[in-house]
Amino acid sequence: MLTSTALGPAASAESAMGRVGFIGQHGLWTESQAAAANELTRRLEGLRTVRVTWADQHGLVRGKALPVDVFRSVLRNGMRANTGPAIMDSGSAIAFNPFLPGGGFGSLQMEGCPDVVCVPDPTTFRTLPWAPGTGWVLCDMYFQDGTPFPYSSRRVLQEAVAGLDARNLDSLIGVELEWHLTKLVDPRLSPSSLGGPGAPGEPPEVESVTAGYQYQSEINGDLLEPILSVLQDQLLAAGLPLRTIEDEWGPSQMEFTLHPLPALEAADAVLLFRSAVRQICRRHGYHATFMCRPGLQGFFSSGWHLHQSLVDRVTGANAFAATDGSTLTPLGLGYVAGLLEHAREASVFVTPTVNGYKRFQPYSLAPDRAGWGEENRGSMIRVAGSAGDPSTHLENRAGEPAANSYLYIASQILAGLDGIDRGLDPGSPTDNPYESEAASLPGSLGEAVDLLDGSSFYRETMGDDFVDYIVGLKRSEVGRFQTAVDGLSDDALAGVTDWEHREYFGTF
Repeated sequence: MLTSTALGPAASAESAMGRVGFIGQHGLWTESQAAAANELTRRLEGLRTVRVTWADQHGLVRGKALPVDVFRSVLRNGMRANTGPAIMDSGSAIAFNPFLPGGGFGSLQMEGCPDVVCVPDPTTFRTLPWAPGTGWVLCDMYFQDGTPFPYSSRRVLQEAVAGLDARNLDSLIGVELEWHLTKLVDPRLSPSSLGGPGAPGEPPEVESVTAGYQYQSEINGDLLEPILSVLQDQLLAAGLPLRTIEDEWGPSQMEFTLHPLPALEAADAVLLFRSAVRQICRRHGYHATFMCRPGLQGFFSSGWHLHQSLVDRVTGANAFAATDGSTLTPLGLGYVAGLLEHAREASVFVTPTVNGYKRFQPYSLAPDRAGWGEENRGSMIRVAGSAGDPSTHLENRAGEPAANSYLYIASQILAGLDGIDRGLDPGSPTDNPYESEAASLPGSLGEAVDLLDGSSFYRETMGDDFVDYIVGLKRSEVGRFQTAVDGLSDDALAGVTDWEHREYFGTF
């Protein structure tokens, strides 16, 4: 048997991070990715570190930091990473025991918590201005035989986009994210505050940075200018397509929007945006959270409004914008109908936390049922635009800011295309969304998980293995919540519980 000594130091270094020649051997890059990799060798000059990252099942960034010379070998061989993070729910409780037969997944490839190989997507590379000398790149994950890692949410979106390719359509996604910016008082890092797996410790102690209730206040915006200007400069320098910044309604509540992007690029941008905001804010003494509704007095729920349209790849025209005096084309109406048809079973992808369901209240600028309306912000699906407007598009207002960007967007594309393919009719738009006969959205994450578990549609389009995976993760999360709040009154459960604040405020 050859040892690393017998192979020599050069060969040993080549194989240390990944598998020698893995990317070329399995043909894992497109022509554009290969070209970007060649260009990337020049961009590495002057850097000392590259963060090699991937999107986890919760829409959070995982990764390793490598010296630049080591990263050069990763561009040939990939990088090994263990599958440990993939078995954990939102509170790092082990949802799948990797030492059971089938690794808890019913898959021989997942037994024993094996390594996968992370393959950089060179088109995602950028430098991080808030971390001098540091590059960042996003990876796709593969088993060691070169087959794709089936529990990758980025892979799910890539496959949904392939469905658009087959129809000569592109998806254009606009992002409108609300989140909370707070001043850090105490990070709560003493040993007694740290908690453990499945039992997150004390969340950071914070204070508000604005009094709130003055929607889009320029005064509040000016008060926050020192940190908002840093965020603007560094997000733009990182290549993120920042569009607008505003002070939202509630205390410490912000809203940032991004320019429309193709679906995969938009999901990648959200992944980095949320991580970047949290990193930059923390470096300046702030705590940013994308938890929907923090357990802090007076704080309001935040949403993630997902704007979406389809573009005809042949003509470049907006496939939703009608030219006959109507607001939406027949294709656009079919897409709306698909979103409504599958809204309840898609809820886990759109609103994936226990906390997010506290937002669905009538007459609250958040939806409580799966209806649609034209320029009506109480509807789950709002048509933004009017007859003859070439920018007419759809806005899903049910999302929460902690949603996994890949699964949120993929769930919409798959549902919308199903509505188009089956010629579904959404019915008439409503002027009173909170009194319509539309089906109610799930009232809890537990209800949403049951709906996804029974969804023949998402099992067909995403695969049984992936749906079972998400259901298992979320049942672990819901089970821990139910154990923690057993015995609480209905009034206490209607508010934000201590368990929710511990679970999400520091993680998301």
